[in-house]
This record gives sequence, structure tokens and C-alpha cells, in this order.
Amino acid sequence: MPDALIGLDVGTSGVKAIAISPDGELVATADESYPLSTPKPGWAEQDPEDWWLAAESCLVRLPDGPIGLSGQMHGLVVLDAGGRVLRPAILWNDQRTQAECEEIERRVGFDRLISLTGNRALTGFTAPKLLWLRTHEPDTYAQIRHVLLPKDYVRFRLTGERAIDAADASGTLLFDVSERRWSEEVCEALEIPLEWLPPSFESTEVAGAGDQAAAALGVGIAAPGPVSIVLGTSGVVFAVLPAYAPEPQARLHVFCHAVPGTWHAMGVMLSAAGSAAWLRKTLGGDHAVLDEEAARWEPGVEGLRFAPYLAGERTPHPDPDARGAFTGLSLRHDRGALWRAMLEGVAYGLRDSLELLRSLGVQPEVGRVSGGGARSELWLRIVSSVLDLPLERMASEEGSAFGGALLAGVRAGAFADVEAAVARCVRVRARIEPDPAWAEAYAQRYESYRLLYPTLKPLEGR
Repeated sequence: MPDALIGLDVGTSGVKAIAISPDGELVATADESYPLSTPKPGWAEQDPEDWWLAAESCLVRLPDGPIGLSGQMHGLVVLDAGGRVLRPAILWNDQRTQAECEEIERRVGFDRLISLTGNRALTGFTAPKLLWLRTHEPDTYAQIRHVLLPKDYVRFRLTGERAIDAADASGTLLFDVSERRWSEEVCEALEIPLEWLPPSFESTEVAGAGDQAAAALGVGIAAPGPVSIVLGTSGVVFAVLPAYAPEPQARLHVFCHAVPGTWHAMGVMLSAAGSAAWLRKTLGGDHAVLDEEAARWEPGVEGLRFAPYLAGERTPHPDPDARGAFTGLSLRHDRGALWRAMLEGVAYGLRDSLELLRSLGVQPEVGRVSGGGARSELWLRIVSSVLDLPLERMASEEGSAFGGALLAGVRAGAFADVEAAVARCVRVRARIEPDPAWAEAYAQRYESYRLLYPTLKPLEGR
């Protein structure tokens, strides 16, 4: 059995690497940042060489051991016949491909696309980026021979192997999620050569997964039961499904999970802790002071509401042009009131996702919470009460890298399977119960929150 298991997460802002013992104890960490390029409004690109250099720098600071990979999903890396990168990678948060998304849904058919891929065409996914290259950079497109996702490019540089796992491949919009293989039908409809795509495997076979699936493993979400709730820049509610079941309007993402033979669904709101970061910068003060001031207000903040659509939205409103708002302001409302309304608005947004997951048969017992926002005790009490669900904080807060390390252990034989890895290494350190009085108040106010988006939309000039 190896002495250390390595998890390497290729994120948007940098690489994070960890080493853990086979019992899940943290042995060492390393991280390395790199820049994000925005050459035009709405564009987001990175140089894959930066990922590789950062990964090298991190790995030399860790003990030797089998490596598991996680990383930002959906990004497009295109290589020529010699394996050379043809252009900067187009990332998950790039918004240039709205026309191509419409083209994909027209070519494949909206209902058929959801049936095959579990999702509708969104600007973040990989397939629209390829169509954009074909239209706008035909010389580059003509040289493409291989397509990889970000973490899989790092694997390619580490091992020379071109491979992808079913969990990450699910986010390309080129994958038959039900059958867990590349979709010949979608590739044919979009005229994308199948031979460009790397061989696909289960996550345990190649020790890799997209960041959300890996992060879910890191908090023990390997089977139906608990749900993962991420209070990061974006907010995620993630659940393993009883069986493959796309949400009829594709308001949830449905992907293959990192556990072989299972699927997961997740709702994604684009501004969770991102809303907190914006408001803290606007109001001034640190998080602890703002939480203290917010705690003086009762649930509902005397009618003050916050619509958390600062960067558009995905779930349940797939609308990149949606915008945020405070409504119900009065002379009595102060800085603490604004802060509490923001915390509550994000919690309501998470409930939107949870309600959709319930419609697919998810029956949550508890939420496993992670992300920077989970450091706020007040926010966790609010989220627990809005969702009417106990929340658990985990002993490890290493996220996707921890899940990658667990997959490395499964592949190396340190664990019999993912369930055994989770049972040995994932531990709960604290539990937050819903406040019954708060839960009752929030249940009533949630219905009025749901009116915010349809009410605000016609006022935004669209």
C-alpha cells in the first residue's frame, strides 16, 4: 500500500495539490496560481502550459505517490497531430457561444439533446466552443486532431496518455450520459469527428473526475442519501440519483458520477459566495462584523429581499442576462439588514435546486457543506433552516483535490472501491440543525422569493 495518495486539482485560479495518508489524514499541501485572460468582454481563456508548470511546481513539493486528478470542467483544449496546443483554452465561464448553443439545439433537437446528454446547450459547455472555432477560427479548426479537457491535458503531459473519465466527459455535450460513452448521434449531427475525442473510462480506472464530482466524493457523496452543498463563488446542490433521469427542462445538470454505474444531478447558481464577496467589498467591513450586524435582524429582514443574479443564472433560470436586485428597502434597513437579506437570498437560490432534485426522486437526509461561505456560522444556520435540512461540516476542507486523492487510492488498490475509500477517509466534525422557528418563517417567504425573477425580468429591458 502506498504511504501517500496525491490529489491534483486544476482549478480556474490555480493548481492545488494535496497528499493524504491511506487513512485520510492530510500529509502535505501545495498550490500555485496562474492568470486568467479576458481578451474580449465575456471571454475567458488560459494557457494550458500554465496548468502544466503549476502542476510540476506543486508535485515536486509533495511526497511520491499515485496521483488522482480533478479540475475545472468544460474547458476546450485543442491539439494538432503532434500534440501541440493550437490556441489558448476556452474556459467554462466563457460566454461567447450563445449562437452556437442555439445551433446545437436546432441540429440535435432540444428534447433529443436532453435525452442523450442530460443537458441543454449552455455557453459553458465544450461542444459550442468547437462550433465557435469552426466559424470564427477556421485555420485553427482545420489543424485539430485531438480535444482534451483541462485536467486531462495535465494527465497527457504527465503520462503521454490521452484519456477522460465519464464524469468530466458528461460536461462536453458530446457524451451519451445514459450509456456512458461518446454519442455518435450528437457528433454526427454537429459534424465533429469522433476520433478527436479521447478514450473514455470510469473515474476509478483513470483516477480522475471533474471538480464537482471529485468534491462530492471528498465530502462522502458516493450514493443516494446525503447531498453536497457548496457555498463557493458559485453555489451547488449535488445529489447522486437513484437512476439516470434528466430533468425535463434541463434546469439541472445530469452527469455520470465518479462512482462507476451511477449518475448525479446538480443545480448551479452562479453567485453564492460571489454575492457575499461583492457585497462585502461594497459595504466595507469584514465577514465576522457583517455577520454580527446581520444576526440582529429577524428572518425575512422586515420584507427586504435579495435576488442573487449578479452574473446571470443557471438553475432554475438558464439566463446569462439575469441581474440581481434588492427589493423592499425601507429607512429602517441598515448594513446588517442588507447582509442578512443577501445570505437569505442565496439560501433561497439553493432551495430552488434542492426542490428540482426532489422532483427527480432525491430524498435528502442531510447536506454536506463546503466552500468558503461555509465558514459563516450564521449563514449555515440560515441555509439549514431555508432548506429544512441538517448540515454537516467535514474534517477535511480540501475539496476536489481530496476526492482526486481518494480516486488515486482506488486505482492503486489502497481501497477496494470508492465506497470503502469514503468510509475510511471522510469524517464529520460538526452538525448544524435547522431552527424550527426560522424554518417556518423561511418556508412562507420562499414563495415570495420565487416571484422575484419573473417580476424583474421585464424590467431589465429584455
